[in-house]
Parts: sequence; structure tokens; C-alpha cells
Amino acid sequence: MIKNFIFYAIVFLPGSNTFDWDNEEIGTPGAFLIRNNHHSEFYLKSLTLEDVPSHGVIHFPCNSWVYPASKYQNDRVFFSNKTYLPAETPISLLKYREEELENLRGDGKGQLQEWDRVYDYEVYNDLGNPDKGPQHARPVLGGSTEYPYPRRGRTGRAPEYESRLNLALSLNIYVPRDERFGHLKLADFLSYALKSIVQVLKPEFESIFDKTPNEFDSFEDVLKLYEGGLEVPEGVVKVIRDNVPLEMLKEIFRTDGERFLKFPLPQVIAVDKFAWRTDEEFAREMLAGINPVMIRSLEEFPPASKLDPKVYGDQTSTITKEHIESNLEGHTINEVIIERKLFILDHHDALMPYLRRINSTSTKTYASRTLLFLQKNGTLKPLAIELSLPHPEGDQHGAISKVFVPEEKGVENSLWQLAKGYVGVVDSGYHQLISHWLHTHAVIEPFIIATNRQLSVLHPIYKLLHPHYRDTMNINALGRQILINAGGALEVTVFTSKYSMEFSSMLYKDWVFPEQALPQDLLKR
Repeated sequence: MIKNFIFYAIVFLPGSNTFDWDNEEIGTPGAFLIRNNHHSEFYLKSLTLEDVPSHGVIHFPCNSWVYPASKYQNDRVFFSNKTYLPAETPISLLKYREEELENLRGDGKGQLQEWDRVYDYEVYNDLGNPDKGPQHARPVLGGSTEYPYPRRGRTGRAPEYESRLNLALSLNIYVPRDERFGHLKLADFLSYALKSIVQVLKPEFESIFDKTPNEFDSFEDVLKLYEGGLEVPEGVVKVIRDNVPLEMLKEIFRTDGERFLKFPLPQVIAVDKFAWRTDEEFAREMLAGINPVMIRSLEEFPPASKLDPKVYGDQTSTITKEHIESNLEGHTINEVIIERKLFILDHHDALMPYLRRINSTSTKTYASRTLLFLQKNGTLKPLAIELSLPHPEGDQHGAISKVFVPEEKGVENSLWQLAKGYVGVVDSGYHQLISHWLHTHAVIEPFIIATNRQLSVLHPIYKLLHPHYRDTMNINALGRQILINAGGALEVTVFTSKYSMEFSSMLYKDWVFPEQALPQDLLKR
């Protein structure tokens, strides 16, 4: 008796179908082949065999788009919902297991089309558009020691600098078809990416704002985003409709009149529009907000730097015990360090090597260190903020730093509020670019590619990993087109400006995979 076998479905009809089963001759089905003889693709969710003699129900999870047979060199194969290590795979399935992996790897040649099911590697050579001029050029990330980076999925559009798609015509960037998400997920992503559209249509939007199209002129302008959004002039509406892909339009315009960029009202603003000014809220948002993964326990005072002193001089913090000891609830600095009650949000070493380049753009910012104290009531209290710039006479002379401490009145209070503002800008930007994009989206893509190239769907580890990869390749591909590209939303909104991706490459040099998981990450911090 054949213990596992392949059966063939040339025509697939949804619903219930019956046929005779000779258990003595056939055995247990382990996979089926299917050929689509229609002119268009269809989505095959699953196939289930019921009342199989001696076996009961046998389920074949598919969850895949099947294109017409003319698009494939081999018929599609789907395996039953069982797992096998390679050495344990039934002989009758082994050939199909190996052939399927070969199909997914591809041959590394040609431009990939939507029906291709190829997972292959490429460097980030599609962020810039050097043909439009030097201001649109960006370095290739990956494949070099100068700009290391995780690999992304290959599209095959060009060998050196990959050609960019026209945003106004298409967002159809190649990823394997089964990695593409549906309309709801696409709408969610595009809603987040609206900032890039504003840049494409920048001249038309200038009439909406008073003096500075890229900035808020007052707190009232900020609050409008929560209280009703922006009213779009009819001329702008027409330009958007003429230049933006159809799938994006429904996310740009609301049904309650032509208004857009309306965000849900944060609870803290609902209670008090200026609660963000308090030190308590500043520290709470740092911990409970978007980027708590940088906060670490301070183990030495004053905070030290790991930057090479031969290149960057003395980068040791200028925060002294006089700045903070009066706010430690009667404890000394040594005591709170031993008791692990003193914490630091340190954005100094990451920014300092790139600060001259960042500040050469319209952006102006500082490297920052923020000290926080864990109070008896269990909340964090900001103690001091140090803002630093490179020495005007050269990096080798170290940093020029100024320390700010909490003040309740006068000019000192205004300076303290500004210092907290700079910390918030740097921390939120670091979250977007490093914690979120690099350490989450970018680093996982080569794992997705490797899993599909090396692990069969029959492999138990594939079954465990696959649900966690959902939508990532598609989001990353769209991100390369409208978010992290030259002039994209990230460069427009994050303080690193046109050096954003280059800056993230520098920080990737020190990324260590085993340190990302719990409990290692918590122990390290």
C-alpha cells in the first residue's frame, strides 16, 4: 500500500464533490496538484476530503493565489496539514517538497511579475533617484562594510540603481503574490502614509497654512488635527484626484465633507490640552509611549560615552551631582544607582557622529541625555537633560554641552520646556527610524526570504514562523516607495532628514540578533 500519494485536480470546483475511494489501492493522500485552465487567477483557501475510508477528514490548507497554467512551468502543489522534517518526509512527497523550494528560490534572473512566487535577496538600491540630480541620490544600503543593511526582496527591475515607480500611476511593487495584503490592510497603510502625498502636492497645500507650509504656526493648528482635521480647497481636491492612484483616494477624503488628517483625540488632551507640559506627563509618555526600549538603568555617574576618544574627543556627560542630588528624595547618587532607581534615555552616542550632517539640513537638533529617577510612588521623574553639539573646531575636541534642570517659572522654565521638546523630537524620530523601521521591519525581511527559500511548508519550524511574517514584505515594499525613499514621509517628518537611511545603516553595524529577545534585552538594559 502507498502510504502517501499525490492526487491531481485539473479542474477545481468549489463546494462539495464526491468520488469513489479504493483504500486498498490508494492509501493516504499527502498532497494534491492543481492546474488552472481559466484565463484569470483565483484564490484557493483550502481543500478538505471528508469521509476518507480509514482516515476520516484530511485537510489541505492552501491560502494561495493560483494563476493560469500558462504562467507556471510546473503545476501548483499543496500539501496536507501535517509536518515532517526533511529526513522524515515520505518518499512519495520528497520530490514535490524539493521542487516547490526550487520554484520559490527562482533562478535570480529577470524582472519578477505578480504571478511569480520567488523569494530572493537584493540590497536597498531603490531609495534614491540619481537621474533627477544629486539631491535625489542616496547611497546603496547593504552589500558593503560602509553601509551594511539587512537584505530586502528582489524585484529584478534593474541591476544597479533600481528604477522607481511613478507614485501617481501605481503602487504595484513586486512581492510574492501571497505576501500582498488585502484592501483593508492597504487602506490602513496608505492612511498612515498620507504625509508623502502632501509633499508631492506641496504648492497646492500652501494655501491651507499661514506662513510655513511644513510647520505648525500655533498650538491651535495642532489641535485642529483632533478637532476637525483640515478643510481642503476644491482646487487641491482636483489635483489629488488627478494625480493619486484610485486605491488611495478613499483614504485621503472623509465622507463628512472634504476634510482629512483628522486624528483620534488622545485622552490626556481630552482632560487637559496642556498636560504635556508637566514633567509627570513627559516621563509617563517616555515609558508608556512609542519608544520605551531605549531607557536603561544607569550604572555609572556621570554617564560615559563609548565613542572613540581619538576621533570624537571627550564625550563624557557634563551632568554633575549638583544638578540632580536635591531631587533624589534624600538619597545619594551612589545609593540610587545601587538600588537601580536612576535611569537614562541616552541618544548621545548614536547622534553625535551624524550631527554635523543632520544640522546642515533645514533640521536643527542636539544629541541628548535624559536622567530619570524612580520615585517612591512608582513614577519616573525627569532630573536633568543634557543637550550637546559637536565642537566647532572639530570632532576631536569633544562636545559642547549644556545641562537643563526642572524649573517652575520664568525663562528657566521655558528653556526646560524646550529641552524636553528636543528630547521628544529625537526620541520619537529614533523610534520611527530605528526601533520601528530598522529593528522591526527591515531586519525581519531576510528571515522571511530565508524561511521561504529553505524551509518547506511541511517543516514544523515554517508552521511556527509563518503567521508572524504576515504583511511584512508588502509593507516594506510600499515603504521603500513612499516612506523611506528620498523625499519620502520619513525624511520629511524625522529629524535625520535626508540622512535618515544612511544614519540607520550606521546603527545597524552594532545590531546583535541574540540581544533582541527577552529576557536578554531587559538584562542588557
